[in-house]
Amino acid sequence: METVETYRKLVQHMLQAYANEEGGAEGVEVQLVCDTVHDHYQLWYIGWQGEHRIRGCVLQVDIQDGKIWIQYDGTETGLACALVQAGVPKEDIVLAFHAPHKRPYTGYAVA
Repeated sequence: METVETYRKLVQHMLQAYANEEGGAEGVEVQLVCDTVHDHYQLWYIGWQGEHRIRGCVLQVDIQDGKIWIQYDGTETGLACALVQAGVPKEDIVLAFHAPHKRPYTGYAVA
């Protein structure tokens, strides 16, 4: 359970860092959504640019069975690399945006 708590804090910290780094264009805000009860974490762009509605997920992460599941990663640098640099073992990171049959080739956890 200690690992899960550590991962919760780390994921929240990293997503907040991405939010601060990214910022939003004029009229667009960056929203961090953290459900610490169910371990779902998301970073969104939401707002308006002129007449166009902007709404899009930048990062979506879940913590399941003691592992960090990256459901979507729209960053340039990649959250998985940042997690590894922060000391998370690759076997505790699942690149869920890859099909299950491709995950054995990623170097990260399969499930």
